[in-house]
Amino acid sequence: MSEKRVRVVVRGTVQGVGFRASCARQANALGVTGWVRNRWDGAVEALFEGDAAAVDRMIAWCWRGPAMADVTNVEVLEAPDEPRRHGFSVRG
Repeated sequence: MSEKRVRVVVRGTVQGVGFRASCARQANALGVTGWVRNRWDGAVEALFEGDAAAVDRMIAWCWRGPAMADVTNVEVLEAPDEPRRHGFSVRG
């Protein structure tokens, strides 16, 4: 099993539509750890870490998001190595 760690920035209509809560449910279902938060610029940012296939599924999910979201872009960025987190959290 190969591990993967990425940071994503999701743009579009992604705040006020349940994106963070839905993202956390999806991450928990896939066993992905990390966090998700709203950004000041209207985007949503997340850190995903875990099995590479599960992280790739989270990235693919971000392109859809919850039903009310209208995603226009998902930027995938490298994330610095840090100790692995436990669980998945929604940040303010």
